[in-house]
Amino acid sequence: MLTLTGPSHRYCDGIKRRSFLQAGSLAVGGLTLPGLLRAESAADTGSSQKSVIMVYLSGGLSHQDTFDLKSLAPKEIRGEFDPIPTSVPGIEFGEHLPRLAQVADKCAIIRSVVGQRDEHSSFQSLCGSTMSTVQREGLPNFGSVVAKVQGPTDPVTPPFVDLFPTMKHRPYNSSDAGYLGTAFNQVRADGEDLASMKLRFIEPPQLGNRRALLDQLNKLRAAADRQGLDDVDENYRRAFDVLTSSRFVNAMDVEQEDPKLRERYGKGSSKHLGDGAPLWNDQLLIARRLVESGVRVVTVAYGFWDTHGNNFKHLKQHLPTFDAGIATLIEDIHDRGLADDVSVVVWGEFGRTPKINKDAGRDHWAPVQSALLSGGGMQVGQVIGSTDKTAAQAEIRPIDYRDILATVYHNLGIDPHEFIRDVNERPVRIMSEDARPIRELVG
Repeated sequence: MLTLTGPSHRYCDGIKRRSFLQAGSLAVGGLTLPGLLRAESAADTGSSQKSVIMVYLSGGLSHQDTFDLKSLAPKEIRGEFDPIPTSVPGIEFGEHLPRLAQVADKCAIIRSVVGQRDEHSSFQSLCGSTMSTVQREGLPNFGSVVAKVQGPTDPVTPPFVDLFPTMKHRPYNSSDAGYLGTAFNQVRADGEDLASMKLRFIEPPQLGNRRALLDQLNKLRAAADRQGLDDVDENYRRAFDVLTSSRFVNAMDVEQEDPKLRERYGKGSSKHLGDGAPLWNDQLLIARRLVESGVRVVTVAYGFWDTHGNNFKHLKQHLPTFDAGIATLIEDIHDRGLADDVSVVVWGEFGRTPKINKDAGRDHWAPVQSALLSGGGMQVGQVIGSTDKTAAQAEIRPIDYRDILATVYHNLGIDPHEFIRDVNERPVRIMSEDARPIRELVG
């Protein structure tokens, strides 16, 4: 943090000037806020307003009990749930997803996602590679790539907001910008990043006195120049604009929404489940509000699905909340005319074992899983791929998990194979040539 020294006067709003100057340089994703603004100024902001909401299901959701039921399989594989019809003839979901069944015409279900490793982490979903490779090579989060390539939509809206809470199992937590550098880190919703963006420790009436404090920066110009910060006045003015931007701060406030819409989303709880994420539907509504405010990428960690024991009891308890939240998010995107511009991706790190174990659970199963996609101008109302009679292997049209990220880039208007420059100005390709947008979705 840049510290501009000077006398520590207390002003009428009860805040010391020195503490305000420090607040103005709070780290956003590891970079001081003025530094972030300088990086954003240098980025190509582009003109499009394409966005993505990625919902990561920590622990790995059971595909056999949600989107790929095998009602003709033996009981030890079939499980307790029955399939129900959806709004698309011939497509069935699990019985605990009635709301999603109603919006199946707005969804694409991929039942044949392959290529993932058996590891409890978000790295494959967010970076397109395994945890060890991401950490060894410094691969960036896809949201950071978007921030690098497209920049912010306006000077006071960050391009990438991460709603992941800090989870007990550390690999569930999202990674950062890696070799792109800290200028392209996400604004994290759990910790001081969100505190600085929302000013949660400052009452709204106090903000009126803040602008006057910026005039004091002129007196510190000489000290700033010695540090090479010739543009300190402009950047601190813009830092103030970000910190007080009603557009961004209001997007985080779901209390401003119609109570009837919040009721449709359902509430869930902010309490963590297991060592993973909470099943908290306010996050989904916040995500929609953020993309509508101009954020390009919002990532959400949602629920905990590592059901080694009592799989069916757990799903009976939590799938109704999942069903209400995801279905309403999809409806909301369409109702607000955002279906061509906002992509929604819902998936985890792997599926679950075909055979139910002795504890009435399903264990890790990396060979195949299901994923749900919606919006983004994609061709929806379809199922892509299929598994064998026990949902153990992809039988028709295997889809490599990296192709989902390539599709996301495509929907955002980014060539997944283009070269970008890392923090040392070396050219690096966003994704390998064999990762391709899914043709059934993008045409």
